[in-house]
Amino acid sequence: MWDFEIGRTLAIVIRTWPFVILRIVVYFGITVAYIVSTGAGAGIGYGVGHVWGGDGPFTFAMWGGIFGFGLVSMLFYWLREYILYLVKAGHIAVMVHLIDGVDVPGGQSQIGYAHAVVRERFVEANVLFVLDQLIKGVLRVITGLIGGFAAFLPIPGLQGIAKFVNAVVRMSLTYVDEIILGYNIRRQSDAPFETGRQGVVLYAQNARAMLKNAVWLTVMTWVLGVVIFFLTLAPAGAILYTMPGELAGWAFVLAIVFAWAFISAFIEPFVIAALMQVYFRAIEGQTPDPAWDMRLSDASRHFRELKDHALASVGGSRWGAASGTREEAS
Repeated sequence: MWDFEIGRTLAIVIRTWPFVILRIVVYFGITVAYIVSTGAGAGIGYGVGHVWGGDGPFTFAMWGGIFGFGLVSMLFYWLREYILYLVKAGHIAVMVHLIDGVDVPGGQSQIGYAHAVVRERFVEANVLFVLDQLIKGVLRVITGLIGGFAAFLPIPGLQGIAKFVNAVVRMSLTYVDEIILGYNIRRQSDAPFETGRQGVVLYAQNARAMLKNAVWLTVMTWVLGVVIFFLTLAPAGAILYTMPGELAGWAFVLAIVFAWAFISAFIEPFVIAALMQVYFRAIEGQTPDPAWDMRLSDASRHFRELKDHALASVGGSRWGAASGTREEAS
């Protein structure tokens, strides 16, 4: 079974209620933005379509809704690094303290204290964002290096199941970059790329134990997501029914957005807190294994870039910038 404590994890999430509320405001605000932009786009399209006559209003309303939905999607794509910086990183900082049994210093709000910690570790939002993207890139190769979950299913007749489970494993890597971020904050590092590199190597050393728990959490998340999807399908259809044009078919899309907002606001903190408990316990007393460092360097371009950033922070690079000669890959 899993190695995290459900009761303790729930308690940690509940104690970070200011960040849970902030997540509700942000992620459900995004949902409202999707509703408003889709409806406004449909309304504008419906009005423009009257100029064309015939079936124009309904066709233009549909394309207006698509344009409004796409516009908001593009906007939040560009804002994702600031959401990571302002919401996720701060929440992780507080959860790290609570996992270690340390309360937020008295007289400070959780959000204010957490943002001060994040600013101290990552002066600019783009530093955190670059680190996050590099770690995501490295994690995609780790499953392949350990052989995936197929290694646990050696029976030939179960290879189809193994492929399906491996697909679930790949989805379960969604939150691991946040776990490495938690490690970075826990170490109180002023060299985030180097500490991130160490955290990735430590994760690789314990990948099977981490993946087992990540798969369980992924299954729980998807089950809850499906339940929320069906619960919100009817309300989403009712909202779109009031809008101009034939937008009823978009109800399932809006229901997916609702489910995503619910998972991001409520379920994601639980998953991250659970995985951080497992990770911190697994790496206790360990040091990064040079053999794993070499394997990741050989297999992952993103890991090599992560090492470059780490070395550049102390005035060097993998290519021996200080001496003008190429160093041995490590």
